[in-house]
Amino acid sequence: MYYNQIFVSRKSQYLKWTIICAIILLLSSCSKGGGGNSTPPPTPEAQITFTMNPDPTSGIFAALGASQDFTINVTSKLPTGGVKIDLKLIKDLDGSSVFSQSITSTIAGFTVSYSNLTSGIVCSGTITIISASTATNSATKTFKIVKK
Repeated sequence: MYYNQIFVSRKSQYLKWTIICAIILLLSSCSKGGGGNSTPPPTPEAQITFTMNPDPTSGIFAALGASQDFTINVTSKLPTGGVKIDLKLIKDLDGSSVFSQSITSTIAGFTVSYSNLTSGIVCSGTITIISASTATNSATKTFKIVKK
């Protein structure tokens, strides 16, 4: 009888350890991943870059009239929502505003015009192009301009 009790006791210990090991194996084989159906993160917008023609950024640009047109070309990939363009012109002499305008565009190439130029008065011009969908994505150019 004693042998039979020992055998049953060992048999139940083996069964207990087998169940514990099976539970550990099942729990460790469960993945913590999302199952592969997660969507990839959106690709960030390309940093805005642009060119101006004529390029007024080297020295003081001499305008021939009271207004000056510039052709702007966004050379980076255009944001899907388009861009906002802020134009400013300030007199260097006293810091007063001469001209400001905000426009929007959904195409990469467009023309802007700075107005109210006065003969012999040097002004600082600024053009800032901002993504319509990501306000932190912008590019700015500054220049000096004077009407001859």
